[in-house]
Amino acid sequence: MRRPYVVTICSEKGGVGKTTVATNLAIYLKAIDEELPVTLFSFDNHFSVDRMFRIGRQAAEGDVLGLFGGKKAEELTETGEYGVQFIPSSARLSSLRGHFDSPELLADALAASALGGVVIIDTRPDLDIFTQNALYAADRVIVPVKDAPSLENCKNIFDFFDRQNLSRRPLRILPCLIDQRIRFEGPFRDPYQLLKAYAINRGYRCLEGFIAKSPKVESLNTNPEGKIYPVLTHGRNTEVHLQFTHLARQIHLDRDRTAERRLDCAAQQRTEQLERRSESFDQRRRRLATSCLICGKNLVEDGRIGPAGYYCETSDGRVAGFLEEDCFRSLVFRHVYGGQRELATTDPMSGLFRESAQRSFFALHRTPDTRNASRPQVSFYRLDEEGREMSRKSVDLREFASGFLVKERTDLFRLVTGTLRDEQDRPGEAFLLIRWVSSDFPEEILYDEHYSRFAAVTARVVDQLR
Repeated sequence: MRRPYVVTICSEKGGVGKTTVATNLAIYLKAIDEELPVTLFSFDNHFSVDRMFRIGRQAAEGDVLGLFGGKKAEELTETGEYGVQFIPSSARLSSLRGHFDSPELLADALAASALGGVVIIDTRPDLDIFTQNALYAADRVIVPVKDAPSLENCKNIFDFFDRQNLSRRPLRILPCLIDQRIRFEGPFRDPYQLLKAYAINRGYRCLEGFIAKSPKVESLNTNPEGKIYPVLTHGRNTEVHLQFTHLARQIHLDRDRTAERRLDCAAQQRTEQLERRSESFDQRRRRLATSCLICGKNLVEDGRIGPAGYYCETSDGRVAGFLEEDCFRSLVFRHVYGGQRELATTDPMSGLFRESAQRSFFALHRTPDTRNASRPQVSFYRLDEEGREMSRKSVDLREFASGFLVKERTDLFRLVTGTLRDEQDRPGEAFLLIRWVSSDFPEEILYDEHYSRFAAVTARVVDQLR
């Protein structure tokens, strides 16, 4: 079965008729083609879709939020009035919008679903993350405008498409709630012609026709039953009925003419993205040192990474690997904090360090002015999560004191000499960046979404040390 043709109704200005267009378009499409599956849902929280289409008073078993939680779209749909399927609305969207940051989530969910035909999405008067997802998934975006201010707001929608490197081709302006009693002198005789001229002048494309303002249609939202009635059944004697018929025919024809669905493109892009992500992960995993860079204990075997506490990598990318948590903690307390004894994991200081380490980066760097001195030093930095310096301490590398190596080699010496040397095995200019990782899933940092942050901090530290 082909993926659905997605129509998004969007405007940043309220009161322009988005929900009226979305709900009635669904019904008119079913009237044109009874065999066409039509599914409707809304990211607004006024529950107009539910009031118009729900049959009976049964409680909803799911809602639109499930689309972002891994539930299959077809499992969330209910059979509604007039043969239209709908997904119940949710009152929780506003409070949870900060939990999502990708405009691709809805496209992934719809592409993986068994829905077909046409999917219509009603949006909030706000370019929030849910509206962005609806725009990203759309084959056709209908932007209702009723006046000059609502037309000006269209710019943000067009800019979103440009930022996402999406073609503007799906975007169409629809003059809506037009008062036909108003007349102007000059070439543009009424609000419809004036808005259309303004839109064309800005480079926007318009749908054919408009939706008129009608007291009869407005009255369909208010009645003793508390229902919302469609124009098709209760407004056949109005011009709006003919206008919705014309609009639905345009969308039906566009659907038939669209050979490749937007969801097909999104799914292909997602597949390629996952392949690139997997390849990048494999490359990073292959260059890992197999042992802890402090104690030498084997941590990587047959591609599997054992329990580790920290990931580290030199700024020149020559050395990358994991450190055991106890090894790094002991190193820090012995050399940086001046501890004289091993710090037990049950010690309160150990717990405090672990907690703060989860919100920090650490860096080791040969102190520049001491590289050729008789008493060379290494600088130990603690950085915040953006890579800004929070503290610094210089530590002697006593193995090089008095110009010869002492017999006992400390854990700090092993870490520094094993990482901060160039290809000729000489002290190099690179630094070692260290980040806490979960011992249950240490390889998580090798995935793009986590490694990109590590790389960004590396770049920032490079700039700071210049």
